[in-house]
Amino acid sequence: MHSNLSLSDIDARIIECIASGESTISIATELYLSRQGVEYHVSKMFQRLRVPNRPALIAKAYCMGILTADAWPPEVHK
Repeated sequence: MHSNLSLSDIDARIIECIASGESTISIATELYLSRQGVEYHVSKMFQRLRVPNRPALIAKAYCMGILTADAWPPEVHK
């Protein structure tokens, strides 16, 4: 069951990084964003997926088929 939710490449990478346990600063460095830029993308995903926090975001991403559990680190289905 794959979601109709379309993620930008940045959102997909941020979800993968969060699911891998990376910190906001680590994600920002890896993706050449500011810490606030990462938080902005995360908060927008909270709104779109109607979740209150990062653990819920990752759980819902798995439930919706956005993330796959076939590999480590987790990957977004494209």
